[in-house]
Amino acid sequence: MITSARSSPSSAPLSWITPAQGKTIEAAGTTAHRLASGPGGWVERLADDVIISYKHDAARDEMAAGLNTWCQKAAWQPVRVFHRHMPVKNADRICPVLYSGDATLPLTTVVTEAGIRYGLDIGASYSHGLFLDQRVNRATLHELKPKRVLNTFAYTCSFSVVAALAGAETVSVDLSRKSLDRGKHNFTLNGLDPAGHRFLAEDTNELLPTLAARGERFDAIILDPPTFSRSKTGRRWQVEDHFENLLNAALEVAAPKCAILLSTNCTTLDQTALERRARWCAKVKRRSAEYIRHATPPDFPAGHGASTLWMMVR
Repeated sequence: MITSARSSPSSAPLSWITPAQGKTIEAAGTTAHRLASGPGGWVERLADDVIISYKHDAARDEMAAGLNTWCQKAAWQPVRVFHRHMPVKNADRICPVLYSGDATLPLTTVVTEAGIRYGLDIGASYSHGLFLDQRVNRATLHELKPKRVLNTFAYTCSFSVVAALAGAETVSVDLSRKSLDRGKHNFTLNGLDPAGHRFLAEDTNELLPTLAARGERFDAIILDPPTFSRSKTGRRWQVEDHFENLLNAALEVAAPKCAILLSTNCTTLDQTALERRARWCAKVKRRSAEYIRHATPPDFPAGHGASTLWMMVR
């Protein structure tokens, strides 16, 4: 079990999974997961590599020492270890820095999750390309086997990949064409033809009314918006203020039976707050729904990772 049971990451000590947990995760075909989480940062295994993401030097040093101890117990050594500083201001973010290992190896790599392949870019300053805390939700989507999936704020399209592997037609929407191109690469890594799916470099908030006007309907919708963003025209969007508008627009394209994933990293919107707002939207749109809460993956202690909720619309 994870050693920390506290719900707040600001007060919880650094918490490591056990080597036995690591072997269990890997036996399930997953080579990308957390090794440790704490108030000062986290440690991720990405196939043969490790990234230590830290907020201050003391946390970096604690996690580096803990990694050495964990690797000795697990009889496993990463090929490379990267350090990534996580400053308060996003504008100050820099790419991970190689701490140990072969500097001639490429910064791109491929990891697996439940046997599904994803291409990562360790050199990216914000994220390498796969949000590890969404592992359970990706598995849920695959099990649902939807026919038509709308993946908004799709980033590198991991949800679209699992849906397509389950036989779905997918529409992936993101402002970044570069991210969508990486998503297409994830399709090809898994033997999927991207030409059979749609990738739209557009603003989700502007696109949803257009899709509704066209009569498009989906039986699964992924809503995992950023906490804060600006559109190409400079329009400010913040999840705390505009979440209901987003969900109401998504309900307009929800089929009579539709599974909607609600997810956010905003610290003021936990599962209870998400459900409260979702219930209000369902009432406004005269839709009934059930709400399903899943636990975070075992490598994410309580208080770490995104707040998520499945809204099963009827």
